[in-house]
Amino acid sequence: MTALRQAARRGADPASRRANGELQAAILHALWDAGRPLNAAEVRDYLTSSGGAHRARLAYTTVVTTLTRLQEKGALRRERHGRAYRYTPTADNAGMAARRMTRLLDAAHDRDTVLMRFVSDLSSHDEQLLRALLDQQAPTEGADG
Repeated sequence: MTALRQAARRGADPASRRANGELQAAILHALWDAGRPLNAAEVRDYLTSSGGAHRARLAYTTVVTTLTRLQEKGALRRERHGRAYRYTPTADNAGMAARRMTRLLDAAHDRDTVLMRFVSDLSSHDEQLLRALLDQQAPTEGADG
C-alpha cells in the first residue's frame, strides 16, 4: 500500500494537512492583526469576514481544535476568560519563523553542514546583516565568563 493510501486510510490526507497549516497561519495572522487576545468565536468571525482563503463559514469546532493545537505547540498562550479561553501568540511573525528555523536545525543530522550551506546561500546583504548581528553578540575581550 502506498504512503498516500495509508495516510488517506488514517484520515490524514496531504491536502487536508496543507489546509490545516494554512488555517494555523491564518489564525496566527488574525491574532497578530487583532493586537489583543481573542476567543475562538472572535477568531472565526475575523477569518470569515477578512475575505481571505477562509471566507467560507468555518465550523467553531475546527477553529477551537486548531487553536488548541497551536497552544500545544507553544505558538499560543491561552487564558481562561469566563467560560471560554482567549488566545495570544507567544511570538511575533519573525519570532515564529526563527523558531521554525531552530527546529529544522535541531532536527538536522549534521548541524555544522546545514549552517554552512545556509550561510553560503545568503545574499550579500543578508550575510553582512548576519555578520553585524554576530559582532554585536560577540563577548568582549577580557570579560569574565
